[in-house]
Amino acid sequence: MGMEAPVPRLTVVTLGVNDMRTSIAFYESLGFERKFRATGEVVAFFDTGGPVLGLFPWGDLAQDAEQPEDPHPEAFRGMTLAWNCRSSEEVDIVLDFAVSKGAELLRPAHQTDYGGYSGYFADPDGHPWEVVVAPHIDVGDDRRVHLPD
Repeated sequence: MGMEAPVPRLTVVTLGVNDMRTSIAFYESLGFERKFRATGEVVAFFDTGGPVLGLFPWGDLAQDAEQPEDPHPEAFRGMTLAWNCRSSEEVDIVLDFAVSKGAELLRPAHQTDYGGYSGYFADPDGHPWEVVVAPHIDVGDDRRVHLPD
């Protein structure tokens, strides 16, 4: 008898951050609602409409995953977060809004080769966020993306 495969799920994306207070304030300023506030500045959780966004001190996260804390990588680590939008206009609004809250603009919004419209910003720790509208990927009233089969 084989073991039954577990149900796959992505539940939390946790970012290592250098200053919890700064990062908590940044994500709150973007409009993400903080939940489970009893954790104080030890760890922070935000409702994103999908998987939870977690913030944890960089060194503690590295230690928890048994990874070296130093040196902090300066280079791209092959991972981005995404904020899918309903229109090109919304992409522009989100990018301008994020920059107004202290994000760094990494790449201005532009037409993509697949027919979308996309730009990038970085949070206070350099974690890159793509802000994008993409063909056939709809954002519902539930704040989640809906993919075609």
